[in-house]
Amino acid sequence: MGIDDSDDSSDEPGSPEDETTAQAELSGASQSEPSQQSTASHDPNSEPQSEEETDSEEPSQSIEDMLLEFDNQKGLIRERSLLDPNYVVEEDRIVGRDEQLQEITKMLRVALGDNRPPNLFLYGPSGTGKSLITKAVCHNISRICEDRDIQFGTVEVNCQDLDTLGIAVYELVQQAAEEAGVAVEVPKHGVATKEKWDELYRIVNDHFDSVVFVLDELDMLVGRRDKQEPAYSRLLYQLSRAGTNDDLNAYISVVAISNDTKMMESVGSRAVSSFTPEDVHFDDYDANQLQAILRRRQDAFNDDVVDDDVIPLAAAFAAQTHGDARKAIDLMRVAGELAEREGDTRVREKHVRTAQEKVEKNRVLEVVRGISTQKKLCLYATAAVASQTDGGSARSTTGYQVYQYLTDAIGADQYHQETYVNKMKELTTYSLVDFERRSHGPSSGMFLEFQFGERPETILETLREDSRIEAVSEDEVTSVVKAQIRNQT
Repeated sequence: MGIDDSDDSSDEPGSPEDETTAQAELSGASQSEPSQQSTASHDPNSEPQSEEETDSEEPSQSIEDMLLEFDNQKGLIRERSLLDPNYVVEEDRIVGRDEQLQEITKMLRVALGDNRPPNLFLYGPSGTGKSLITKAVCHNISRICEDRDIQFGTVEVNCQDLDTLGIAVYELVQQAAEEAGVAVEVPKHGVATKEKWDELYRIVNDHFDSVVFVLDELDMLVGRRDKQEPAYSRLLYQLSRAGTNDDLNAYISVVAISNDTKMMESVGSRAVSSFTPEDVHFDDYDANQLQAILRRRQDAFNDDVVDDDVIPLAAAFAAQTHGDARKAIDLMRVAGELAEREGDTRVREKHVRTAQEKVEKNRVLEVVRGISTQKKLCLYATAAVASQTDGGSARSTTGYQVYQYLTDAIGADQYHQETYVNKMKELTTYSLVDFERRSHGPSSGMFLEFQFGERPETILETLREDSRIEAVSEDEVTSVVKAQIRNQT
């Protein structure tokens, strides 16, 4: 017979004997208290309570009072939306992307004449303006179409946290329904993916003349590993073929956005032939462009509260990370919030430096939180090598030797070098690491050299929060790394 919680004696009420004893103890205590109080009150040596002691017993400030007090204080930030990297800013705040802005505008503008725009593939490092420009152009198209009585819709989905094709299609359904202002008529679970597709087509047909599907971070939608092609390939095929099968009367086009420049190489041949996108490349922002971006958003702060060296420093930090404008804007926001919490009257260089450490670690945490133990071991080994080299890079051959040591140390499965390299390549999609093919002469053979978008030390510190990695001595890992670097030829 199973034992339930009621069998645990610690949860039972006390027995009658226990209750009697407890009552007696309480009675004795209550009787003794008056005599103690009486003695204290008549003790000639006792001192009266001080005013400070009396004040300390008064209730502390209420939450409402604290909120109102903080609200009445003049902060440093007056328009926080401008410090949100996802906020669609006015076009005069878009800097350093004139060529891409013109290309995308030209290609999507045909929706203004109630025609089907071409499919687009926007690729380049994270934070280089791909999503920002797409949103800005679609926002303006929507406004003009409304004046022309054309029902234009933008259905935007970030694929980073979508596991399967079915979940991705349902997310499209939800976003389309929200754009149209209607309810979704199929459940998220318990129905075939085809029913979700049918619901998407119903909403689009009933409420739009033209729709642009914006699939952000599409390369992250891998789906089940037992499928012959990734889920993003099947999604592109279905969307690009929908109109040809009379499933859709409305015009649709797809804007696929990816940090992985080689994503299209993994798209199946059927999807490639039906998708046939126009490519638009986004390169890194340089430090000057990042400064210009931040200066266009400086009015997010109150007048004359940002020190002169704050923007150049934030831009310089972000330029080290593939010219990531998102990071630059985040640095300004976090620096401003830190200054406010400290009660400082200005945003200073020290706040940017503290923000850099915080933003950097948060980004690494966001990436490593969802990856497997094997990928963590590969990343830790490679970062450990990079932390000990002058250029902050790591050869794949040396990283693999350290990976072998780590797997032996914690008793984990040990993969072949090819698998280690493939797992490191997969991590490039997070813009955390990049690689180049190298050779040190005909006799040395080819190898990959990995470079990191964040400081290797930050990656190591973050990964050591995993208990299995934490169990390995840092000093021993460093000794192994140094020995392997000495053996490099």
